[in-house]
Amino acid sequence: MPEIDLTAGTIDYQDTGGAGPVVVLLHGLVHDATVWRKVVADLGRDHRCIAPNLPYGSHRTPMRPEVRLDPDAVTDLIVELLDRLDLREVTLVESDCGRAQTVVGRHPERLARLVLISCEAFDNYPPGLPGKLIQLAAKVPGAISLLSRSLALKPLRRLPVGIGALTKRPVPDRIVDGWLRPLLTDKAIRRDFRRYNLGVRKTELLEAVPGMRRFDKPALVVWATEDLMMPREHGRRLAELLPRGRLLEIEDSRTLIAEDQPEQLSWALREFIRAT
Repeated sequence: MPEIDLTAGTIDYQDTGGAGPVVVLLHGLVHDATVWRKVVADLGRDHRCIAPNLPYGSHRTPMRPEVRLDPDAVTDLIVELLDRLDLREVTLVESDCGRAQTVVGRHPERLARLVLISCEAFDNYPPGLPGKLIQLAAKVPGAISLLSRSLALKPLRRLPVGIGALTKRPVPDRIVDGWLRPLLTDKAIRRDFRRYNLGVRKTELLEAVPGMRRFDKPALVVWATEDLMMPREHGRRLAELLPRGRLLEIEDSRTLIAEDQPEQLSWALREFIRAT
């Protein structure tokens, strides 16, 4: 994967290349760009798909310790990535986390479209029991290491406090192993993860609401009907909040629709981009 050196540190990213419409795919905590592998395999045939590994605990290279690392810093990192790669007329897609909601309010100029997929929103932040568990672990010395080791135990992966809260179907062990390896093996990655979570501001996504009201470009909200972490009503509220927003609900899926229903998600993204 190519790497790029940004203010916060070095990140790697997948880039399918090509001359098609640019789609930037953002993942959530304790997983990486591989969560998009099935979507990219389809969409990348006629779109340029870029999927960065964000510093959410599954990144390979630690961020600079002297640079601030919190949700606002990751928002800046995303915008800097778009700028450094000179990406314009971007379709910004985000699953699970809520940074894209802040990007559209602060830096809408490079975006052509927005897609929010079963994600943190409004006051559901940190979301669900897993989100609150991570937040608690960040405040207790050594707890992130313990939490990582617990998630690494294969019999525990389907529990509703772990990966089981995010998907209806098991994620292949080789993929989950890749997500967890940095936290398990690198103290500097655990430090990054702790810094990020200690920097969470509970009002952050409520503060993003006025900016989304001003985002007068096509927007699609895709929500899983069986999501255990993101309230179903939040999908409707987000779609109504965005001036040109519309809602698509996908059945038989939890939060990570890219894992549970990748074919439906790829189709929805392609049709949305084509029609707008």
